[in-house]
Amino acid sequence: QVQLVESGGGLVQPGGSLRLSCEASGSIFGILGSHMGWYRQAQGKQRDLVATISPNGREDYADSVKGRFTISRVNANTVYLQMNSLKPEDTAVYYCNLQGGGNYWGQGTQVTVSS
Repeated sequence: QVQLVESGGGLVQPGGSLRLSCEASGSIFGILGSHMGWYRQAQGKQRDLVATISPNGREDYADSVKGRFTISRVNANTVYLQMNSLKPEDTAVYYCNLQGGGNYWGQGTQVTVSS
């Protein structure tokens, strides 16, 4: 089993920045060699991919966040999402995801972009 804990959400004005963190713990066999990523779900909408990073560091982004968000992985079990130039439409609950020995989700962290 793998547990994911997110942090770093909050309220920010349009044009501002936030950094989300996700730390995985539990089965080392589930974490090593895993893909990690961030998804978001706005109220009343489906959960959508934001960014992912592969075990060898390949990054993929949704078109809506390219050039503004950056995903990084500092070690096997910690991933960040740096969000710059935030827009009101980025408002959502952001979820960390790990795909390794299974498909795991964090509890989510709220990001609200509003003046």
